[in-house]
Amino acid sequence: MNQRTNIGYKIIDSVHIGNTEFVIGYNQKASMPYVVWECQNSDNFCFGSFVSNRVAAEQIFLKRASNACSRQAHSISMKGV
Repeated sequence: MNQRTNIGYKIIDSVHIGNTEFVIGYNQKASMPYVVWECQNSDNFCFGSFVSNRVAAEQIFLKRASNACSRQAHSISMKGV
C-alpha cells in the first residue's frame, strides 16, 4: 500500500465517517508538525488545522469525527431509517 502525503505531511491516521475521511498528517520538519484535514476522494484535503503536538491533533481529529457521526445519525433519524 502506498503511503499518502499532502504538502509534505505523511498521513499517519485516518477514519471514514459517511463520505468524509478525517486524517492526521505529520511532517517532522514543519514548525507545526501535525495537521488534521477532512478529505474527499482520498486526495482532496481541506479544512486543515495545524498544531504542534500529536495529542492536540488527536483531540481535533476525534472531535471532528464525533461531530460527523452525530450529523450522520441525525440525518438518518430525520429520514426515518
